[in-house]
Amino acid sequence: MDWLALTCRAAVVVFLFLPFGASDDRLVPGKPLSPGNTIVSDGGAFALGFFSPTNSTSTPTKLYLGIWYNDIPELTVVWVANRETPVINSSSSSPMLSLINTSNLVLSNGDGSGRVIWTTTNTATTPGSSTPAAVLLNNGNLIIRASNGTMLWQSFDHHTDTFLPGMKLRLKYNTRGDHERLESWKGRSDPSPGRFSYGVDPTTFLQIFLWDGPRPVIRGAPWTGYLVLSERPYQQANTSTEVIIYWAVVDNDKEIYVTYSLSDGAPHIRYVLTYTGEYQIQSWNNRLSAWEILGNWSSLKCNLYGYCGPYGYCDLTVAPIPTCKCLDGFEPASMEEWSGGRFSMGCRRKEPLGGCGDGFLALPGMKSPDKFTLVGGSKSTFEECAAECNRNCSCVAYAHLNLSSGRSEGNVTRCLVWGGELIDTGKLGEVFGSNTLYLRVASLYVAYGKTTKNNTMRIGLPVLSSVLILLCIVPLMNLMKGTVTMIVNFHL
Repeated sequence: MDWLALTCRAAVVVFLFLPFGASDDRLVPGKPLSPGNTIVSDGGAFALGFFSPTNSTSTPTKLYLGIWYNDIPELTVVWVANRETPVINSSSSSPMLSLINTSNLVLSNGDGSGRVIWTTTNTATTPGSSTPAAVLLNNGNLIIRASNGTMLWQSFDHHTDTFLPGMKLRLKYNTRGDHERLESWKGRSDPSPGRFSYGVDPTTFLQIFLWDGPRPVIRGAPWTGYLVLSERPYQQANTSTEVIIYWAVVDNDKEIYVTYSLSDGAPHIRYVLTYTGEYQIQSWNNRLSAWEILGNWSSLKCNLYGYCGPYGYCDLTVAPIPTCKCLDGFEPASMEEWSGGRFSMGCRRKEPLGGCGDGFLALPGMKSPDKFTLVGGSKSTFEECAAECNRNCSCVAYAHLNLSSGRSEGNVTRCLVWGGELIDTGKLGEVFGSNTLYLRVASLYVAYGKTTKNNTMRIGLPVLSSVLILLCIVPLMNLMKGTVTMIVNFHL
């Protein structure tokens, strides 16, 4: 990531209907919200209302319902309800947001036709005669709850382009088809879903991607079972303010998700997927009165998906600039292109494989490649995982993940195997997300490297036998020195 504290104006330029009346933090049945009014969270951090994403001062005609920061001068929208269907505001119609008795929010066009533009899909019912309320919390979450406190719906479950503290990005066990993504805006002034998305891999549910349409841009390391990711300190530019972000993975019987929180006194922090395809962490800097970029996931070329080519890897442990390298036992496929800073052709083996008689090198601290296959059960052992790859001559690598957790069924393990080219590999060092990759190479390289348990004896015994034979031959040759010399002289 680019840790330089660069300032930017990444916030959305919007024209807002400023509130004319008193604000409250909730919406109740019979009191709809219309343009010109807002709901403000208790604490004043966020506001809910109508906005138009243009910088025009004329009366806007297309409006969106959204949530934005209420206590900073640069208006920044963090959530939009009707992204694909703006409402029309005119002298003959005025849109309204209403909470109806079925405990759902309904956004209507307000032209008398009763046409619904957007609605929540809460199917729960409130008990008895209880009255629901839609409340905007001070963390930016809009919730619908019953009078007994039961939460029936929340905006945090419906991501747009922003990941706020307290939000969840889920890897679900119970509803595996319901993966979650952030989706960028289409343009600076267009909140409809854009080209870029960020979220969980729907195939394996073990890694996170940034996509440009269907094309992967960046991939995170497969989840290896850590429950606390890290505590990351950031220093704001031109201030003495230090921000600490606490990342964690929460695991229970129903779901597993990533979330984060902030240190006390921290300014506004958000992760945002911009319409240009950058996944940034931004902090509001009061002194600069601007959003400051603390990190940019897509700033390192070496970290882009497949940038180092097949069997190449991005060494993220090299400071200050990570670089592409070849895996052990491999060399650049084109030295000319590699020397010129072009790595797409990747690497090739120095020695061809001899078949199932080859061995495996242990490469610790790696970001496992993409396009793996999960084999075995959820409690497969390392030995079983190694055996799975050993008996399959087309298996080029394997890794064993121990997803230790507090789930009721105990520890969960995963055996990852690769049967084709290794793509998008990285070296992370001893940090969260790293794992040991066992790479199949020619026996020559195994003899000089680290071997797995299954190959140590297979490689070691022949080598030891050769040494013993040599020790026996040398004395014998000394005894026969004269004879050997005569024979050689004769032939000469």
